[in-house]
Amino acid sequence: MSSVCLSMEGGAAAATPTALPYYVAFSQLLGLTLVAMTGAWLGLYRGGIAWESDLQFNAHPLCMVIGLIFLQGNALLVYRVFRNEAKRTTKVLHGLLHIFALVIALVGLVAVFDYHRKKGYADLYSLHSWCGILVFVLYFVQWLVGFSFFLFPGASFSLRSRYRPQHIFFGATIFLLSVGTALLGLKEALLFNLGFSLPLTPAGASIAHLSPRVSWPTCWACCWPASVGRCSTS
Repeated sequence: MSSVCLSMEGGAAAATPTALPYYVAFSQLLGLTLVAMTGAWLGLYRGGIAWESDLQFNAHPLCMVIGLIFLQGNALLVYRVFRNEAKRTTKVLHGLLHIFALVIALVGLVAVFDYHRKKGYADLYSLHSWCGILVFVLYFVQWLVGFSFFLFPGASFSLRSRYRPQHIFFGATIFLLSVGTALLGLKEALLFNLGFSLPLTPAGASIAHLSPRVSWPTCWACCWPASVGRCSTS
C-alpha cells in the first residue's frame, strides 16, 4: 500500500511507499552511528579536539562528517519527512539545515588550513584536498542558487519549475561527492599515521576502517528516500 502526497498547488504527486518511514529511521541510525564512530576515533585514538594545539586538525574530520554528511543528508530528506507541512515552512527548514551544514563545514576548513599554517605545511597537496575544495565550492554555489530560486521572492513559478530537476540532481550529486571525499580523507589519514602496512593496524585504525562500511549505507539510506514519493519543491 502507498499513500499519495498532495502538492501545495493542489495536484496529486507521486505515491509514497509505506516503507519510507523505516528507511528514514534507518538513515538516522546510520548517520548518528557514523558521527559517534568518528568522535570515538578522534577522542580515543587521536587525542581529542582542542583548537589551540596540535589537536586542532581533529576538528576537521568531525566537522565534515557532521556538516557535509549527516546534516546535508538530513536536508535532502526534509521534503519527504515533512511532506504534509506548509511548503514555505519546509523550504525554510531545508535551507536552514544546509546553512548549518555549510557553517560547520567552513569551521572544518578553517581548522585544517589554520593547522597547516601553524605547522608550515603546504595546502592543497593531495587529491582529497582538491576534491574537498571543489565539493565545498559546489555546495556553496548550490545553496546560493537554490536560495535565489526557491526562497528569494523574485523567481517566477515557471522558472522554478524548470530549475527544480537540476537542483535535485546536483544536490544528490554533491552529497555523493561529499561522502567520497570524506572517505578519501580518512584513507589519507590512515596512510599518514600507519604507513602502507594497513593489514597490521591498531585498534584505532579498525574503527576508521569501519567508517566506509557505515558511510556508503548512510548515503544510500538518505538518497533513496529523497528520490521516491517526490513532492514539488517549487
